[in-house]
Amino acid sequence: MKRILCSLLLATLPFGSALAEAPSAKNAKVTLVYQHELPNAPGKSIKGVLVEYGPGGYSPGHMHAKSAFIYATVLEGAIKSQVNGGPVTVYMAGQNFAEMPGDRHAVSANASETQPAKLLAVFVVDTGEAELTTPYAN
Repeated sequence: MKRILCSLLLATLPFGSALAEAPSAKNAKVTLVYQHELPNAPGKSIKGVLVEYGPGGYSPGHMHAKSAFIYATVLEGAIKSQVNGGPVTVYMAGQNFAEMPGDRHAVSANASETQPAKLLAVFVVDTGEAELTTPYAN
């Protein structure tokens, strides 16, 4: 009976090209550190997201929520970023950048193979927005 149940379970798992195409992160940790509704902008909230990359770490290509305006500040190390097919840019600790609603973030990575990197991404989004990013294959 156990063999039959295991076989049925394995038959339902997604194998093949769908699994191979699924983007994944490497040596990356993303933590929601705060969220608050904005009293002077009804229907909008601010969410702070700490992104920590170990050496050589990266996030898969993703799109930001259609309502999301993002202002990111590099807290430690250096972050490599590419948005909407623009140039790949390296931002050092203390530098910042902005992203517009619906932007496609093709590269988001630690620029170093030996040192960690951190950034704080501050999102201004619709209050009901649950998914801040959606992965896509580059």
